[in-house]
Amino acid sequence: MHQETLNFFDKVYDVARLIPYGKVTSYGAIAKYLGAVRSARMVGYAMNGSVGKDVPAHRVVNRNGLLTGKQHFDGTNLMQQLLESEGIKVIDNQVQDFGKVFWDPGKEL
Repeated sequence: MHQETLNFFDKVYDVARLIPYGKVTSYGAIAKYLGAVRSARMVGYAMNGSVGKDVPAHRVVNRNGLLTGKQHFDGTNLMQQLLESEGIKVIDNQVQDFGKVFWDPGKEL
């Protein structure tokens, strides 16, 4: 991978580490915060590669609150279980009360 891509991934991890317990954000919100509005997919790639980096990737979902990254977690429902352990309700891979639990890095930092 290019050094530029690795640096972007590190920035994504830094933002993801700031997501408060019991909150979620979206790939797009992180991309927008980093000034790369059209890079939501790259944020997703970063989350896929975050295993072992102490990044709460389970708190990053798609713009509709869907657990689109769940296949990258060990175990079928680990992402949902992690979210539920933080008090976030998930039904059919969909975060409930998405607006209430959504954290926007652009407004918080």
